[in-house]
Amino acid sequence: MSNAFTRNRPLWIVVGLGVAVMVLVFLAGWLFGRGSERHGRATPPAATTTRPSAEGSALGRTDMRQLDALRRGIPVDQEATPLPLAHVLNTDVRRERAYPMQPPTIPHAIDGYQVDKNSNRCMLCHARANADKFQAPPVSVTHYMDRDDQFLAAISPRRYFCNQCHVVQTDAPLLVGNTFQTIDEVLAAAEAGTATPEAANRGVQ
Repeated sequence: MSNAFTRNRPLWIVVGLGVAVMVLVFLAGWLFGRGSERHGRATPPAATTTRPSAEGSALGRTDMRQLDALRRGIPVDQEATPLPLAHVLNTDVRRERAYPMQPPTIPHAIDGYQVDKNSNRCMLCHARANADKFQAPPVSVTHYMDRDDQFLAAISPRRYFCNQCHVVQTDAPLLVGNTFQTIDEVLAAAEAGTATPEAANRGVQ
């Protein structure tokens, strides 16, 4: 036994040093953790809100938090209370765009939808060949164009993963006020004689 120990003495020394280092690291972490618990954590301040503008109130949008979705004004050395998760609106009601050229939002739940290199569940209903049968909006023709603006027979690979741009509709409150008008609203206001040049410039989809 002594001969075996002598032959493997360097190995035993390395193992012993490794165990000693791990014990020291464990003790240091334990002591540091107790110190943090002793001092306690500061009570996180409530999320600050901004007073809605008259323009936002006129639109019925009164819940406008400040645009700091990551920290919400809470210092980095304090832990923020997470906001409740927004609920997906599974109503199949089309929502108007919030800004020009916005990718349309998805008016139904997509839980369990397979969208990968092997299959695209969205195209079952939204492919131009199937849209009439399922009464679904067909995918835009731009999604069949390659980077050289040449039309393809199938969906373009660069537009294949739908949820890279399109997101489901939720009941999350607005972060900022928005006075965007769709082109239909601008044209209706123009016919009524109430449109302004600023509205005409904004209302382009």
